[in-house]
Amino acid sequence: MAGSNRCTALGPCQPQMFFQIARRKVWYAPAMENRSLGDVGGTPGGLGHFLIGCIMACLGGYFLANQVSVVGSYWSFYGANTFGITLVPMLLGVGILFWNGRSLVGWIVTAAGALFILGGVIANMSIYFRPTSLFNTLVMLVLLVGGLGLIARALRSHPAAKSE
Repeated sequence: MAGSNRCTALGPCQPQMFFQIARRKVWYAPAMENRSLGDVGGTPGGLGHFLIGCIMACLGGYFLANQVSVVGSYWSFYGANTFGITLVPMLLGVGILFWNGRSLVGWIVTAAGALFILGGVIANMSIYFRPTSLFNTLVMLVLLVGGLGLIARALRSHPAAKSE
């Protein structure tokens, strides 16, 4: 195999062959000189639909999120006011890391303790949709969903404008 020209990690390789293989696996949009500013998502046209859709989706999302109330409740892990017990795994992990900063067990216990605390905070939240009129709710949802639909429509190919 001394005369082989295979491209391996330890053997000889032709640079042209490597770049040809690498070019085939790259998926990217065509160069900017072949596209105009109005092209959205690599397809011709659609900038107006995209911008209007973004504005509508942002407004609808803002109005909808503005009607949501997030309320924290008491931490209850097998009893009342037991937040301190959930700190023990993370503090144990931090202690192990102060003793040996490269300890895999210390990092795992610290991460597990942090995830346990984060999960407890999320589990003890109450999320409510504040009362509003049906009209306001429909306006919020139509803005949000209509904006997302316009964004999706902008990614499709649009016919070129006819010039006279």
